[in-house]
Amino acid sequence: MDGTRDVVRSADGTPIGILTGGSGSPLLLVHGGLSGRSRFAPLWRELVPHFRVTVMDRRGRGSSGDADLYDLRREFEDVRAVADHLAGPDGEPVDTFGHSIGGVVVLGASGMGAPLRRLALYEPPGPPTVSGGSLTRMRSHLAAGQPGRAIAGFLVDVVGMTPEQVEQARSAPPGPDDYLAIASRTFVREGEALAALDLRALARRVRVPVLLMHGTASPSWTEQVVGALARALPDVEVVSLPGHGHEGVDTAADLVAAELRRFLLRD
Repeated sequence: MDGTRDVVRSADGTPIGILTGGSGSPLLLVHGGLSGRSRFAPLWRELVPHFRVTVMDRRGRGSSGDADLYDLRREFEDVRAVADHLAGPDGEPVDTFGHSIGGVVVLGASGMGAPLRRLALYEPPGPPTVSGGSLTRMRSHLAAGQPGRAIAGFLVDVVGMTPEQVEQARSAPPGPDDYLAIASRTFVREGEALAALDLRALARRVRVPVLLMHGTASPSWTEQVVGALARALPDVEVVSLPGHGHEGVDTAADLVAAELRRFLLRD
């Protein structure tokens, strides 16, 4: 992913690292939980010929800083700060795509007045995503200094991967993101935030068009959350990706990009 690097200060002073490339109308990408901005490499290749794409590292990851105390609302402010930066002095709103919990952050930013024109979300999670048992196991593994087991449990319980797929992922070459460090810092705090989230209230504050994408092979919680959001959002379109799961931004980057072009570039 080649582009211009920059840093934006959020409302609490936390530095948020961004990377921008391509040409066209502005599009901000916000990644999910167990990842950083490099997660969007397959999608980046599909989008930069059509948009001026900006990817951000969410706080606690990569080129971004963090704060001593965590509050999900600070992440809403992070997206608002980046969107304000991209909107420039004229305040032109930007389009935004969020994957997984990144979609929740995008919803929250829009509801608090960030200059966002249209939102596209791929399987944002909510309270049904995080069972009490999975959160307890996550805490236990991390407290025991076993982030690898916490990641494996997350991939099975939340993402819907099979144990065999998890084993294949373990044997893959390491990527640019330090997944163990990310899990240690962010797994529990984000899980607790999702468990306490009033997703419908968050959605009702959104006043711009929203595209909701989900895979037909995704875990059952995705259907629950997408259905709840579809009923709460005032202007929403729901699109299914047959045969793909929660990792559709990787396995179906071309299909996701085609839906983004259709939704964001229409009149």
